[in-house]
Amino acid sequence: MIKKYVFGTPFDTEAMVAQIPAESDAVPYFCTDTSDGLRFTLELESSDAIYGLGESVRGINKRGYLYKGFCSDDPNQTETTNSLYGAHNFMVIEQKERIFGVFFDCPSLISFDVAFTYFDKLIVSTENKNINVYIIDGSSAYEIIREFRNAIGMSYIPPMWAFGYTQSRWSYADRDSVRRVVKGHRDLNIPLDAVYLDIDYMERFKDFTVDSKAFGDLEEFANEMKEQNIRLVPIIDAGVKIEDGYDVYEEGVENGYFCTDKDGKPFEACVWPGMTHFPDFLNPDARLWFGKKYKILTDMGIEGFWNDMNEPAIFYSQNSVDNAHKLVKKYADKEELTLKEFEELKGYFGSRQNCDEDYSGFYHNTPQGRYCHKDLHNLYGYNMTRSAAEGLAATEPHKRFLLFSRASYIGMHRYSGIWTGDNHSWWSHILAELRVLPGLNMCGFLYVGADLGGFGCECTRDLLLRWLSLGIFTPLMRNHAACGTRNQECYQFENPQDFKHIIDLRYRLIPYIYSEYMKAALNGDMMFKPLAFEYPEDETARHTEDQLLLGNEVMIAPVYTQNALGRYVYLPEDMTAVRMKEGNLSFEDMKKGHHFVEIPENEVVFFIRAGKAIPLCKSAESTTELNKESLELIGSGNEYTLYADDGISKDYTNPENYRKLTK
Repeated sequence: MIKKYVFGTPFDTEAMVAQIPAESDAVPYFCTDTSDGLRFTLELESSDAIYGLGESVRGINKRGYLYKGFCSDDPNQTETTNSLYGAHNFMVIEQKERIFGVFFDCPSLISFDVAFTYFDKLIVSTENKNINVYIIDGSSAYEIIREFRNAIGMSYIPPMWAFGYTQSRWSYADRDSVRRVVKGHRDLNIPLDAVYLDIDYMERFKDFTVDSKAFGDLEEFANEMKEQNIRLVPIIDAGVKIEDGYDVYEEGVENGYFCTDKDGKPFEACVWPGMTHFPDFLNPDARLWFGKKYKILTDMGIEGFWNDMNEPAIFYSQNSVDNAHKLVKKYADKEELTLKEFEELKGYFGSRQNCDEDYSGFYHNTPQGRYCHKDLHNLYGYNMTRSAAEGLAATEPHKRFLLFSRASYIGMHRYSGIWTGDNHSWWSHILAELRVLPGLNMCGFLYVGADLGGFGCECTRDLLLRWLSLGIFTPLMRNHAACGTRNQECYQFENPQDFKHIIDLRYRLIPYIYSEYMKAALNGDMMFKPLAFEYPEDETARHTEDQLLLGNEVMIAPVYTQNALGRYVYLPEDMTAVRMKEGNLSFEDMKKGHHFVEIPENEVVFFIRAGKAIPLCKSAESTTELNKESLELIGSGNEYTLYADDGISKDYTNPENYRKLTK
């Protein structure tokens, strides 16, 4: 059962699709009013667990830290980070006497003090008093999540080819660079389905343009790549360059489609193209206008996009420039700066990126009235990506496109997936990715994945091998790196066959991964579950946070530490260990309990639950070439129900998409 509590006059975020009437009671039992916002306080016992919050740092059980729901462009993700690129304000609270879920539908800043200030209290605080709160009761975490997932609507479904291995970099500078990437994979028979085009494919970073010198006729090049079963996936950023003669800019100004400053003029801020305007995606007319622009690229044969910089990221605003001029002028005639004056100058310029002053300085014209951006901040990336999804659906309503975003809010899961942002080539980020997967699934985000190998810093051979050993199980499997870092395509390292064997295993698993994805999407289910959800009476399972269940059959336990011979694994029931070594599979039945499992860096081990079986196919260089009809079952079970459709249309409910496989 879901109960809705209304505070003030909330903005309709459209996160929920279910029509839930408001309760007559003014507030849920754990809410107390404050002078500036709202505060919700709940007493906790030491054994209580709190799950959720989607894209956030630290453990699966969120106890012991302070989190913020505020979409943030912060590439330096550590355990001290309070907020990441998404704001996913849903949690499940598991107490001795009661278990319930709560969704704080809050488009502005919200803070979650999860037994941080006080070890026995959950304190949730908002900046204003205009939000909806949904309380969901149930008998188990899993039941509550299913109820919530049904209320927020079906998750986005990508095309089948989007489950293949994909390669990216900031940036592949021209056509020949992309050709070399494809050749590097094909020469070694390393499977590959797509190559991403970062911002340098554009003409001076302008959305919906192509640098004709570097990429020539993009339609011709896209067709050339498709002949090798490779898709090109370009990036689209949120900021539109201010430039006379640039049609997107001129149309946006003429029709009033950009966010405005306090005086009603288009707000100016600097991002990659220089000074830009931000499309007002909370204005339905502007959202439709921008979404239709994607047709410029789909007409060239493009079938997938990634939306970026849509928190929105701001390097600095025109207001910052004006203030900087004043500050510099203040000290211009001084022969020598004091340390305090130097720190003032340095501090000012260092604090301009994504600053509160800028987010408070522009406005949206919405059907519900004019709102300051800061009050609706968490909805911006969501509605940019909604714009893209609706535009693509209007262009080709029966075809699926790949689409994922950096910033997000609950509700966006219906339109696209996400990647988990600008991580680093750090061992700790493998574990961080593993732990974030269940929380994202709880909030409806199923098509998810990390920048494999790490985006920032220098990737090593062993790190990439270990990261791929997790990445072969995530729906989005993309190797991505920043400019200035070493090349981390698999063929760049010694003994590239080791990488080929791991990626081959991904392609062998695609019938299973795709099938479990589709079941989770169509049934409001989770694809990745913590052991605590499946084995609630098992105390060891409840406290195991570096292993996950994948679907209903598989458990994964990747290695995430450097120079490890293997790792300790807890089996909450008897399982079959599946080992991939040099492309070959072997099997070992293992009893419930604790085990040390040796896992060399060029091998992969995963586990199939007792009485379960999963399908495998033979690997191929692309998903297009997979033979999904000739499958074998592995595991101790005798049957598996496979979901398999054409991978591109939207005929999801056809009963012929299901077939039972038996040994």
